[in-house]
Amino acid sequence: MSIIRRLFQREPDPETITVHHEGVAYAVAVRRMAQARRFTLRVRAASRDAVLTMPPRARFSDATAFAERHGGWIAARLNRIPDALDFAPGAVVPLRGVAHDVVHRADRRGTVWIENGEIHVAGDQAFVARRVQDYLKREAKKDLEAATRRYAEALGVKVTRITMRDQSSRWGSCSSNGAINYSWRLILAPPFVLDYLAAHEVAHLREMNHSARFWRIVRNLCPGLEAAKAWLRANGAHLHRYGTG
Repeated sequence: MSIIRRLFQREPDPETITVHHEGVAYAVAVRRMAQARRFTLRVRAASRDAVLTMPPRARFSDATAFAERHGGWIAARLNRIPDALDFAPGAVVPLRGVAHDVVHRADRRGTVWIENGEIHVAGDQAFVARRVQDYLKREAKKDLEAATRRYAEALGVKVTRITMRDQSSRWGSCSSNGAINYSWRLILAPPFVLDYLAAHEVAHLREMNHSARFWRIVRNLCPGLEAAKAWLRANGAHLHRYGTG
């Protein structure tokens, strides 16, 4: 590298900014985005952190000042995120929107089953959390596959693949080749929420955008979409408190 080029090359930005509010330090991840036109802040419930997005040519010192001015907002939002909850014996876990106690059954064979409104887990206690999470993922796949196939048939489109993931920033995604990804955490929500997300992603096989036409398709498939969207706005972040991902 030439000396001149080295002189004018910008040093890499730090990955985080530390913001202090009322004696507590909060780490804020920093991302330069080509499409960003201004500084924005958001809190990620899944990773329990804050992210500052900045324009590509903005000064890092200005980003730092912006984060510091919003220290109170960052602290308040992060402190609202409920504590993480593992799927251990005694935990209360929502399954299809209904609270279920996790019960360890060391005296029984098998894996996981539902009985009297409880999630029963057989075998060694060390494997309870993993077995509960695996069970929830299987149930999510079953419900989402059924809802997706139903809406795809109604719309006359082809779904090539359905995959369960643990996406922190979205509940589902759809590619133009017919592959759909969902967050397995939708099994924790009431069924009408899961149905809405399936209708939403299937509708993208007709419209790969969020135009007025797209929303008309979703509404025709799922008339109760507004209630589902409202539920997600109010409760969606809390679904990320459960399990380990």
